[in-house]
Amino acid sequence: MELEFLGTGSGVPSKIRNVSSIALKMLQERDEVWLFDCGEATQHQLLSSTIKPRKISKIFITHMHGDHIFGLPGLLSSRSFQNGTESIQIFGPKGLKKFLETSLETSHTRLKYDIEFVELNEGMIFEDEHLSVSCFTLIHGVPSYGFVIQERDSIGHLLPEKLKEKGIHPGPIYQEIKKQEVTVLPDGTHVHRDEVTGPPIKGRKIVICGDTKPTKDIVQQAKDADVLVHEATFTNKDLQLAEDYNHSSSHEVVRLASLANVSQLLLTHLSSRYNQSDLEQELNQLKSIFHSVQYAYDSFKYEVK
Repeated sequence: MELEFLGTGSGVPSKIRNVSSIALKMLQERDEVWLFDCGEATQHQLLSSTIKPRKISKIFITHMHGDHIFGLPGLLSSRSFQNGTESIQIFGPKGLKKFLETSLETSHTRLKYDIEFVELNEGMIFEDEHLSVSCFTLIHGVPSYGFVIQERDSIGHLLPEKLKEKGIHPGPIYQEIKKQEVTVLPDGTHVHRDEVTGPPIKGRKIVICGDTKPTKDIVQQAKDADVLVHEATFTNKDLQLAEDYNHSSSHEVVRLASLANVSQLLLTHLSSRYNQSDLEQELNQLKSIFHSVQYAYDSFKYEVK
């Protein structure tokens, strides 16, 4: 799993930051890319990445503000032109379906694939044998959501010494043993998988929040997450602006991350009022509160381990 930030600005694009969009690349795990928000010119940002639009199978929209949705019609149209024929699921708040259908209809855009719209409500919105996605409400003046992507635990690693004790030598049989609970060897011996594997490998947890004021629910939802992606539109000196516009300040977010015991905090949705030196100075202060914090930037990649 790898997160790639396609846009890390807020409100309007700047020379160095496009508006909101984050790709969750799961090419090895399931040969898919999931997109979280799709601000204006997201498809242009994709041109600077290795992401193929046809690999995007799901799009999750946190809320209906323009800097999070204006890139959708163009991206969907381009995906159709670029050999994208597989259906796509789009998860978002009420009104998203109407916005997209109106945009595509009035621009006479015909897609080569089907769209399945899923209107967001709190709770589980997707699950399969590999992972689940749930959403929860935030506070932003309009309906806004956070998403919890939880990978299921996987079978522990094979223990070669245990296999050798049973007279089993390396080969294709190793994979057979790992795939099934009980394997019967040619000599009739029964090998129980749990006897020759280590403890289960804990699934990774990623939490991606839309625009919001800080809330106690975020702490609960992000508990022990491997990565929390959260907006930090304003620095601490502009705390009142964050309050006035239903956003979060950087100091508020690092306190949430600390309480939630997340492994890594990635801050995005940054106001263009701050230059790089402002953010470097702010980051030094933030690290004194929570050391595993970083400001994301356009094209920034983070491997979720």
